Amino acid sequence: MALVAVAADKGSPGVTTTAVALGAVWPGRALVAECDPAGGDLAYRLPGQGGTPLDPNHGLLSLAATARHGLEPARVWEHVQVLNGGLEVLVGVSTAEQSSGLGSLWGGLGQALARMPEADVVADCGRLGPGAPTLPLLRHAAVLLLVARATVDSVAHARDRLAALAGRLGDGGVAGPALGMVLVTPPRESGAAAEQVGEVLRAARLPAEVLGTIADDPKAARLLSGRWHGRLGGSLLVRSARQLAAGLHARVADEREMAR
Repeated sequence: MALVAVAADKGSPGVTTTAVALGAVWPGRALVAECDPAGGDLAYRLPGQGGTPLDPNHGLLSLAATARHGLEPARVWEHVQVLNGGLEVLVGVSTAEQSSGLGSLWGGLGQALARMPEADVVADCGRLGPGAPTLPLLRHAAVLLLVARATVDSVAHARDRLAALAGRLGDGGVAGPALGMVLVTPPRESGAAAEQVGEVLRAARLPAEVLGTIADDPKAARLLSGRWHGRLGGSLLVRSARQLAAGLHARVADEREMAR
């Protein structure tokens, strides 16, 4: 299927919230993979089925232990856990020290996630700095989304990171991902913000575009717990995620069809 990578340049614009929200409302089966080399918190933040805690050692760590001699996409499912509410997740490492042990596995992981049977994958890749170890993974993504808040400094940092990444993620027969930006913004300001930031990207002559917005909805973000009904299901956050997910799903489906 397809790999959609979600990341940021710096700060805390809401990468994990965006990735989980997209996975939960994806039009079709989706797996959220926690690929933040600095360490993630899904195992501690979200409950598993029946409210039981997730196992932080069953996920990327257990997958890496079996992947030294190759990684088959179908085998990834053996290391997936299910959140209360049904969302399937591949729990990441807990610390940067654990991440350092993954070494050269990031490229193979990206290739496997991009070829997962039966599901698209939304990968939470955390912050992308110079020399990020996850760059080999990103080369296999269909789309790389940089999340930024609709502020001058956040947009400027994301723009500069996109400029640094452009042309670096495709070589050796790999096309590399389409580059895009997702803005976290108050709903009433989303249209104007997307238009203004789009002009910034065009002025910089970057091969990137604003692919959508996520509502700045702190209350819904706090409620995010893997259950997608009631007040959270109708929140501005989830409604904006549905719109973004629909556009991304259609985009990767079209690209998949053209590749046949």
